[in-house]
Amino acid sequence: MAEKRGKPFRVLIVDDEKWVQDVFRDFCQLTDAFEVELAETGYDAIEKALSTQFDLITLDLIMPEMSGLEVLSAIKEATPHVPVMVITGNATEKLVNEAGILGACRVMYKPVMLENFISELTSTLGC
Repeated sequence: MAEKRGKPFRVLIVDDEKWVQDVFRDFCQLTDAFEVELAETGYDAIEKALSTQFDLITLDLIMPEMSGLEVLSAIKEATPHVPVMVITGNATEKLVNEAGILGACRVMYKPVMLENFISELTSTLGC
């Protein structure tokens, strides 16, 4: 898909754990299809989503300071066309359902395997 369009897809990875950001970034860098930016806090994610045009955002639901649902709501309000994929390790079914209501396209559960991650990113681009 990225080859056909002539440039990589811009992806914002939002997770409060640096090592998780690094793993997801490394997964993306195994292919030329994605250009990645990282955000460690909800505030940083919103700021980046407002100032940069992303093709896709991955978002952790459980974060300190600002919840993933608050971040999702703000991002979808400002950029409703950008697909958001929630990636969570311990969110309740209620939180996951609420994320869907707020506009998340897809949910993945940690731990995430490389093949699944790239496949889900590609599928989510079509949301």
